[in-house]
Amino acid sequence: MNDKQRVAHYAAQQVQNGMIVGLGTGSTANFFIEELARRQSEESLKFKVVSSSVVSANKAKQLGLALLGIEHIDGLDLYVDGADEVAPDLTLLKGRGYDLVREKLMAKAADSFLVLIDASKRVKRIGENFPIPIEVSPFAWRLVQRSVAAIGGHGNLRQTPNQDGLVVTSHGSLVLDVAFEPNLDGKTLNDRLNAIPGIIEHGIFSGLTRAVFCGHDGKIDEQWA
Repeated sequence: MNDKQRVAHYAAQQVQNGMIVGLGTGSTANFFIEELARRQSEESLKFKVVSSSVVSANKAKQLGLALLGIEHIDGLDLYVDGADEVAPDLTLLKGRGYDLVREKLMAKAADSFLVLIDASKRVKRIGENFPIPIEVSPFAWRLVQRSVAAIGGHGNLRQTPNQDGLVVTSHGSLVLDVAFEPNLDGKTLNDRLNAIPGIIEHGIFSGLTRAVFCGHDGKIDEQWA
């Protein structure tokens, strides 16, 4: 068992009978979903799931998990997902994929949001390794780009891997990938971006994380908020 599997299996042990569980997306999330399916089959664990993406929804369906639409819930007991960066104060950077709106909705709606990472995702500040993804209304991206520049951010619209078009999120937004000066911490950036009209959502998750589980060298480190 590798570290991703180990941390995913550990997180799956937090699921209890009757819970509504939010599913993240990615390789670690896949291990988590598979372990939930095993517990359902072998331990008769009863729960329902809500997915943050079509990919995870399909995975859950294939494994026979009871899937709810996000429009049919008003809260979650538990949401489990990964992160691109984790700062010492448990501020996260997410959004290298295309489901930021769903992910932040689920993180806010959950009684407990657990984040699964490996040691490479730990950083001293948000934005250390990746630009900040900012979802914008297609008609407003230039105005948002100007507003973001006024608070020290510089970036452009995200292009497709083949560089033959612009990325469109599952919410129908465009994405500005923006780098900021290193003296701006994640919480400050979160507040400033929240105040800019035209931004649909952004990749800084501040004050939402209950705990981070980090797998490395066959062990799991826990950091609780």
